[in-house]
Amino acid sequence: MIARRTFLTAAAAAAASSALPLPALAYTPPKNLQPTNVRIAARYQPGEIVILPRAYYLYYVTAPNEAIRYGIAVAKPGLGYTGTATIKRKVEWPTWRPTAEMIKRDPAAYGKFEGNQDRMAGGPGNPLGARAMYLYEGNRDTYIRIHGTVAPKSIGRMASSGCFRMINDHVIDLYNRVDLGTKVTVLQ
Repeated sequence: MIARRTFLTAAAAAAASSALPLPALAYTPPKNLQPTNVRIAARYQPGEIVILPRAYYLYYVTAPNEAIRYGIAVAKPGLGYTGTATIKRKVEWPTWRPTAEMIKRDPAAYGKFEGNQDRMAGGPGNPLGARAMYLYEGNRDTYIRIHGTVAPKSIGRMASSGCFRMINDHVIDLYNRVDLGTKVTVLQ
């Protein structure tokens, strides 16, 4: 028979854990992929995002020559985006649907989405994680997002179909800092 103290301790732990945004938050990435205050070139302005995919870093410029550096996962070879875009949409717990290219590339994983308009509801199991910021060039959606992930161990790797993934706690922090209209520069 389970002791009352053991039961109460387990119940309290379960209740406390339900307050976390996602179960995946138990993963802690290596120190070099944790948010860190760093210096950045003066040409980048406060409020701007700069992404350096080859280093697996996203920088949010906080002041002249200062930024917060976040570790990210980037696109698999041949699927990456470079250029300048603007955040025109921000969503908490976004819905998700694979692109037509993703369905074609991997029908075993995404075939159930072919020929319909089904979307996966937002929530802890959704591949976009806790937050998503949608990148546009002018009024054209690039289909590239900065978003959370249900695969936190992908951070620091080439793992996505084009988007930039972040640990959910980190993307929530970034999401709360950026405004619609934020400039995003993705370097080569």
